[in-house]
Amino acid sequence: MYIGAFTVPATFVAYFYEYVRDRDISQPLLTTSFIVGGTIGLVAAGLLESESLSNLNASSFFLVAVIEECAKLIFPLLMFVGWKYKHEADGLLFGVAAGMGFAALETLGYAITFWAHSGGDIGGLQQLLIIRGATSPAGHAAWTGFVCAVIWHQRQKTGRLITPAVLGALLIAILLHFSWNLSNAINTETSAQFALYVISWSAVILVSLALLFWRFRQARRSARVINHSPN
Repeated sequence: MYIGAFTVPATFVAYFYEYVRDRDISQPLLTTSFIVGGTIGLVAAGLLESESLSNLNASSFFLVAVIEECAKLIFPLLMFVGWKYKHEADGLLFGVAAGMGFAALETLGYAITFWAHSGGDIGGLQQLLIIRGATSPAGHAAWTGFVCAVIWHQRQKTGRLITPAVLGALLIAILLHFSWNLSNAINTETSAQFALYVISWSAVILVSLALLFWRFRQARRSARVINHSPN
């Protein structure tokens, strides 16, 4: 269960660390961002969502999206405040790690709950872990990584934390998260409903990954410039 929940998130973070890593960030610090960042975000979100989850409707889905997207930023922003980690690549890595830590722990929670209520349904548990693991890069990691990359980029550019670009990125992440929640709530009893579910879910995944890898390319380009500049 633990392996199923953490394999894809840990692998995805390792991939980003290998290809956009900045010389300032160590592996232990990135691991801390994954574990501590994910835990802080999940606990904060859980405390704030307790009343929101009692009514599963569009407004509660939106509120959950707002709470979780803000909660996942807690640990990355702690790294941001010290201003030791200055480059966009740093922000991207902290965001992806915290988002993936959140996703892994959330998946583990779903798995434990499913296991307890299903009477030990191995097949159903494996299906849950595979689906959530395969889609996790397009969810929490993509949204938080995108927002953090924009935050770090804007501070390099303007020297400020709050800018229209940062607020816009956060709003985009919230709307994508909200759309994800709505897609998962679609009834799939008929073929038309199932088609709507697949189309809407696929659209959210494609847009989320496109935004993340857009900032990924920008961060790599910026890191190459920094690493090849004279000291």
